[in-house]
This record gives sequence, C-alpha cells and structure tokens, in this order.
Amino acid sequence: MPRVRFAPSPTGQLHLGNIKAAVINWLFARHHGGDFMLRIDDTDGGRSETAYEEDILRDLKWLGLRWDRFARQSERTERYAAAVEALKGQGRLYACYETQEELERKRGLQRAAGRPPVYDRAGLRLTDEQRAALEAEGRRPHWRFLLTQERVVWDDLVRGRQEVDAASLSDPVLIREDGRPLYTLSSTVDDGEFGITHVIRGEDHVANTAAQIQIFETLGHEAPAFGHFALLVDTDGAPLSKRAGSLTVAALREAGIEPVAIVSLLARLGTSKPVELFRSNGAAAEAFDLSAFGRAAARFDMAELQRLSAQFVHGLEPDEAARRLGDHRPAVLAIWEAVRGNLNSFDDFQGWIDRVEEAIVPTIEEPDYCADAAGLLPEGELDETSWKTWTDVLKAETGREGKALFLPLRLALTGREHGPEMQKLLPLIGRDRAVRRLRGETA
Repeated sequence: MPRVRFAPSPTGQLHLGNIKAAVINWLFARHHGGDFMLRIDDTDGGRSETAYEEDILRDLKWLGLRWDRFARQSERTERYAAAVEALKGQGRLYACYETQEELERKRGLQRAAGRPPVYDRAGLRLTDEQRAALEAEGRRPHWRFLLTQERVVWDDLVRGRQEVDAASLSDPVLIREDGRPLYTLSSTVDDGEFGITHVIRGEDHVANTAAQIQIFETLGHEAPAFGHFALLVDTDGAPLSKRAGSLTVAALREAGIEPVAIVSLLARLGTSKPVELFRSNGAAAEAFDLSAFGRAAARFDMAELQRLSAQFVHGLEPDEAARRLGDHRPAVLAIWEAVRGNLNSFDDFQGWIDRVEEAIVPTIEEPDYCADAAGLLPEGELDETSWKTWTDVLKAETGREGKALFLPLRLALTGREHGPEMQKLLPLIGRDRAVRRLRGETA
C-alpha cells in the first residue's frame, strides 16, 4: 500500500504552485488505496509561524484533502540528532568551517578556471589542531555528508530513468552552524522512519535526490520511489511563483473559486489528458494517472480555472444550492433555476436573490419609454410567456428592435446590462415591483 506525504513549511500561505504537490500526492494515494501524510516542516524557527500552519490546515480541509497521518518536524529533533550521530559513527559527516563569503570565493575561482563549482572537501583535510584554532576564532562548523563518488540511478515516475554522477556534486550540508538540520537530512529521516513509499514533488528537487538516496541507504532505509513533476508557469511561460500572492488558496477562496475546480485543474495540468471538471475529489482520484504527467512546463491559465469553477456552479442542483445558502424557500429554488447558468461563482447567487426580492434603485435611461412599457405590461400574474408577449406588443407600438427594445427594460428591472434570461426573471420580480421599477421608483 503506497504512503505519500505533503510537507509544506509554515513560512507563508499556500499557493497554486505548492498546492499542486498536495493535490497530486492526495490523488495518487486515494487512487491506489494508500495513505496521505501531512508533515509540517517547521524546523526554520526564524520564519515558521503558527498562524501559517493554521492557514495550511484550513486550506487543505477546504480543498477536501484530508490526511491520514500528521507530524511536525519541530517535535522530532531527537530523531534528527540520532541520525546525525549514526552518520558521524559511519564517517559520513564531516565538519567544515568556511564562511559563505569564502565558499563563494572558491566557487568563483573554480568557474574562472573552467571547472564546476564543486566543494573541494577541504574540511576533510583539517587536523584536530586546525579545527581547534578555527573554533577559537569563534567559528562554528557546518556539517557535510560525504558522498560516495559513484553513479546514482533511479527510475523517476515522471521523468524516466535518471542518472547522476555523485562525483559532480558538492557534498551537501546537512547541519547548519547553529546545529539545526537542513531539509536534505530531516526530510530523508522522516521519509525513512514514516515508511514513505513514494516521494512525488516538483522538479526543483531533482538535484536533492541523488544525495538523499545515499543518505537513505547509509541510515539503513530503503529509498522510496521518486517522481518529479514540472513546475507551474503562467501563460507567458514565467514562473508562477512570481504571482503567488494573487494565487494563494486563500485568495482563490475569497474570489469564489470552487475547491473541486482547483483539484480538477491540477489533476490534469501538465498531463497528456484534457482538463475536465470532476464533480468530486473522489472522481478525480479514480481517474488519476501519474504516468500521464510529462516533463514540459505546465501552463496555468486563470481563465481556465474560472471556467471550471463556473461549470461546477452551473451544475449544482437546486437542493444543493439551497443547502449551501441555508435558505430552502421555494422562491429561492426558483431564482436558482433562473440565474445559475449566468453565475461566475456561487457567491453571486445571493446578489441575484437580493436583486429580485429586495428594493433596488432602478437604472432608467429612457424614462418615457419605460413609463409607456409599464402601462403595457400584461395584467395578472406573470409567467415565462409574459416577457415575449410584452416585448412583442412594445415592438409593435414603438417600432423598436434588438438592444433598443430590450436593454432599457433590463436596466430598469435589474439595474444590470447583462444577466439571466428576462423571461425567467420577470415573473420572479412580479408585476407590482416591475411596474414601480419601470416608473423609476425604488422597489
């Protein structure tokens, strides 16, 4: 049974770029009957905030991505300390004392000489006396993992066979000068100890994989299967992260985007399959296919997400709409049937209820025409035939056609230039209110 994880850092709000990993992992787990784990990577005490963690939990619940297991890295520091001791005991961690400026100077010299900027393992050559002298200067070591300089091979679930010559890599830093573990260590320890079987993440993590595979093996864990999907870009091909502020889950929720539309889009964006709306996350999971994801950049188009969201809203049955609104009156159900095909978001529904049932200030652009129209409105209770009957009479009486015939009436009755079919709205507004609005009265 597969077990996957989503491991956000509580240093900001979730946006489409990183929620894609949550969606893909959740769908993969549910498709295969596996477990989905939420792990909060909060070891960066200087940037992690409880408020952001609360936002992450709220956003995932709103998206319908419930987790089966939960952990915080800040509560597992003893496990990372144990791993550090195990790596030191095997001679695979060594202390280094260079400052960032010194490391950058080394890299600059290597580039100038036409060599790759790979760490020269100077820390390995330090004597005990040299280490003591450096620490006497006030320097504190960072610790690097000693890579075995061999080829690391894995069959990537998205990118296919991958080979990395570890000799071309710098030994990764696993422990900061302040003693805190870096992602490469803590994530590997967690994935191994929690039994994560598949690590599915963005392609920006490919560079970490070869080193992590060696760390898994050194700590005695079987390395999981890896899959690295393409990152999202906008329609111009620019990284989506540059627009993250406007594309946070919170911002999309505030804009009235339906959560299942987000899941539906991310389930297919970047695959060989057409984007389509799934009316539930379960349906999206059933149809999910990780092998359909390709290496080409996945282009996000806000208009496509809005289209899916509106499509979901249009398909809501009246009782579903009434339940969401918390108003089951027959009049509300009738308004829903009249307006749902014109809604951009469900939030717009209440606005049309108010526009039909509450007093509005009519927009009167042609007072004489509207007053004449009020006098020709059919007597008695209006129904869906009344609009055509009425406008046929007005056309015959005034010679008006098209926009000149219909727009002044729509403006007077709804205050809007566009909207649902007037043949459906007119009987809901009612004859008395319609007459008052046509006469310019607030009604």
